[in-house]
Amino acid sequence: MIDLRLLREDPDRVRASQRARGEDVALVDALLSADERRRSSGVRFDELRNEQKQLGKLIPKAAGDEKAELLKKAGQLAADVKAADAERDAADAETQELLLRLGNLVHPDVPVGGEEDFVTLETHGAIRDFGAEGFEPKDHLELGQLLGAIDVERGAKVSGSRFYFLTGVGALLELALVNAAIAQATEAGFTPMLTPALVRPQSMAGTGFLGQAAQDVYHLDKDDLYLVGTSEVALAAYHMDEIIDAERLPLRYAGFSPCFRREAGSHGKDTKGIFRVHQFDKVEMFSYVAPEDSEAEHQRLLAWEKQWLTSLELPFRVIDVATGDLGSSAARKFDCEAWIPTQGKYRELTSTSDCTEFQSRRLSIRVRDGKQVKPLATLNGTLCAVPRTIVAILENHQLADGSVRVPEVLRPYLGGREVLEPVSR
Repeated sequence: MIDLRLLREDPDRVRASQRARGEDVALVDALLSADERRRSSGVRFDELRNEQKQLGKLIPKAAGDEKAELLKKAGQLAADVKAADAERDAADAETQELLLRLGNLVHPDVPVGGEEDFVTLETHGAIRDFGAEGFEPKDHLELGQLLGAIDVERGAKVSGSRFYFLTGVGALLELALVNAAIAQATEAGFTPMLTPALVRPQSMAGTGFLGQAAQDVYHLDKDDLYLVGTSEVALAAYHMDEIIDAERLPLRYAGFSPCFRREAGSHGKDTKGIFRVHQFDKVEMFSYVAPEDSEAEHQRLLAWEKQWLTSLELPFRVIDVATGDLGSSAARKFDCEAWIPTQGKYRELTSTSDCTEFQSRRLSIRVRDGKQVKPLATLNGTLCAVPRTIVAILENHQLADGSVRVPEVLRPYLGGREVLEPVSR
């Protein structure tokens, strides 16, 4: 959530942020009104409570009619205090409910617009000319079937659409990717973490995934637990309700977990293969830093993502995501999109978001710097979303006979194998 003081002091900035996101601007005025009622009802409660205490001191000293009158007044005051307390609680609850619906303030440099209004910041690597090489590229599913690596038919039989099996070298390729990603993150100073896939509602809400993203979340009604769509949720909630000493910052974690997404709004999109699925594994970077360091940390996370994709020898571009496609928690987001030959376009492989103090305020995570205690900043960055990375590797490194060259960075994790060969059926 945002700082209420900022809302009071500069409501136009908050309105502009909501407008840029394509969200409800009227929410700002409703929140201002609720906050004013919360503060005024709090003052009213304190005044009545103080009057009640003063009256309580007079009653024992009074006698006769005077005491009877004071007792009558005390009864009325008790009722007034109770009513003021209820009014204060109601106004506070309304303020908190509205505050949780408000998105983070967008960074002033973020391009304004929707999904297609991003700005391309960089382009890396050369796109292969398969025509010049004399063959038509196969898509990842055909390659995966030739290699005995991907089985979507049995995935659908067992679990339904958008589920899959990774088999043989497919399973080995996932393990190689995860181990190589964790090795890079560990070398960069991240603490490796294996995180829970099920979290409580306060963890999911605190990271901002029960707002506009709620339709993509799996909920277990019987247990009131949520399946995470990213280990960002567990990593953000890891220090929930804690105060962290400033000397410990930055704290950096690399979480590996299964991820679950309904993909509720993606009917008819990427239905072939394993590009858009309901369950996948991912290595996620997560940072806790001082608020003034968040922009520099954002650039560091992006640099680690670029290092990873470059090590996989993939052509990719970096985009500055537009305001309407940020997600409620992010003040700014950069995506790295790899070239997918059979689609003839770049597709998102990694994403890194600067969430500033938004998540830490919701999760009550603070930093102690001397005598001052204040919210800190949180940031997240995908290092390796496994299925999409497999898609990009298979398609970009394929050879004419259906075999696939293994990027050098992965070879130590695949027993030195340089090429994945088609299998006999």
